[in-house]
Amino acid sequence: MILTTAAFFFFALFLAEWILPAFARLFGLYAIVNERTCRVYVLFGKVIGIINEPGLHILPFTLGPSAFLVHFLGQCHVLDMRLDQEYLRSQPVNSEEGAPMGIGIWYEMMITDPVSYLFKNTDPRGSLRANVSNATVRCLSNMPLGDMLETRHTMSQTVRAEVSAQSQAWGYQLGSVYIRKVHFRDLGMIRQIEEKVVNRLRQVTSAIRQAGANQVSVITSSAEREAAVEFARAAAVRPAVLGSVFRDISRNPQVAAALFEQLEMQKLTEQPSRIILLPSGADGSLIATLMAGLRGGGRPSQNPAAQK
Repeated sequence: MILTTAAFFFFALFLAEWILPAFARLFGLYAIVNERTCRVYVLFGKVIGIINEPGLHILPFTLGPSAFLVHFLGQCHVLDMRLDQEYLRSQPVNSEEGAPMGIGIWYEMMITDPVSYLFKNTDPRGSLRANVSNATVRCLSNMPLGDMLETRHTMSQTVRAEVSAQSQAWGYQLGSVYIRKVHFRDLGMIRQIEEKVVNRLRQVTSAIRQAGANQVSVITSSAEREAAVEFARAAAVRPAVLGSVFRDISRNPQVAAALFEQLEMQKLTEQPSRIILLPSGADGSLIATLMAGLRGGGRPSQNPAAQK
């Protein structure tokens, strides 16, 4: 019995937590306003209250007795008061030289007057968009092409000054306005500009390469000239140096004999000719036979009759 009663009270309180606040909101006892939102209460075509402070609000204290009727006979408009932004792409304008240009413009806006936003214009956001587009085309046309490509800050201020007054009448406050992109709209003109840029880049690249080649040639010529001078100086100094060294060596006969013998042996080994080394005790007949075989282009004959 106790468990049944506890379960019944728990279920009743659970339902009351959802049902009682819903009935309280339905009969206009309270309202919760979120951050950066605004509630506009309208009864019989008349604005009876505006709540823009976030938190819990007791409607009878704010709206009076009309709070009990507004949810049945009136309306409650919930507006987003946060800062919003939009980007308009490629607005068509012409420069002073007649070049077809496109301008991309970015702007911010926010609601400052909820009543004017609701009742003075049926589509404030669309009207502001059209107003910004018209102001861009009207104020930025027939500008010199150089100024159009360089003075974006000045163009942004011009558009903002043109649109701000009208936007405030609709309950909108225009924030920052910035020209983000200025581009050509004619494809033929774009192709011509690309060709000119490519040709100019090729000319600059060729000039850089030629300048580099000339610099390398100058450096190479200077290096070769200095090397030639040093080689000529070494060739001029070499005989004097060798003569001085050989003079010092010739003062000692044994050292001179050993040096010249070593030089002669080195010279012989460097030649591509064949060298035959014979033992020191070989007789003349063996040497003559070997020399005859070498002159004949082959090895000495092994036939005893031929040797005789």
